[in-house]
Order: sequence, then C-alpha cells, then structure tokens
Amino acid sequence: MNKSFCGADCAKCNNNMTCKGCLSTGGKPFGEPCFVAKLCQEENYEFFREELLTAFRALGIEELKNLNRLYPLKGSFVNLEYPLPSGQRIKLWKDDGIYLGNQIAKDGSDRCYGIAADENYLAVSEYGENGADARLVMFKRWRP
Repeated sequence: MNKSFCGADCAKCNNNMTCKGCLSTGGKPFGEPCFVAKLCQEENYEFFREELLTAFRALGIEELKNLNRLYPLKGSFVNLEYPLPSGQRIKLWKDDGIYLGNQIAKDGSDRCYGIAADENYLAVSEYGENGADARLVMFKRWRP
C-alpha cells in the first residue's frame, strides 16, 4: 500500500497501481518532485493551502468565492490542452507532476471550472464533460 505525506487516501486514487507513493520515493511518486510532499515535510502545507484558497477566491469568479477544498492531483489529470489564438494548442503542466486543484460546476451551465496550482502559478479553465472543449480562463503567477 502506498503512503502519502499529505494524507491523500492512496487506496481511493485511480493512480494507485502506477504511483510508487510519496514516502517510499522521497516525495517523487511519479518521478517529478511533488511540491505538496515538500510542503508537508516542512510543515507548511496548511498555511500554503489557505493562502492558495484565498488567491483563487480573489480572482473575481463567483463560483470560486466559496472554494474551500483543494486536492492533490496528478498532472495528467489536470493537464488539458488549450487553443491559442494562433491555432496552436498548448498544455501548461507536467503530466507526472502533482498539483493542487478542484473542479467546480459553472452556475447555469453544463460546463465546469477546473482550477490547478503549483508553488508559483495558478490556472483556471472552463470545460465540458470529461474536459471537452477546454478554454483557459486565467493563468498567472500568484507568488513571486
């Protein structure tokens, strides 16, 4: 059984067959360093999480104003492809990284907001079922 620094229930994770666990890998469950594991080891996780929740709530998006939960998520789960005005398509995150995020239903719509962040950047996207027709709403540095 894999074990995590952050308290994530590894038994309920869809990646528990490919994840090597945070404790046994020194905070690199998929090969990339996990910033959440580092924060937990330094005992700064709760402070950081609250600071990040405040940053998301302050973006002026009504549905995020009552945001109160963030989950550690594998990059491949949140790493949607977004179109640029030029027609090029980009991804923002590392597939094997871990990010803090959540999904929030968009009021009056069948679409959702997806939020994700690491130590320095936060992103808000909007998408349909299973990430269809993803559009980047915001990507910005939130910490120096």
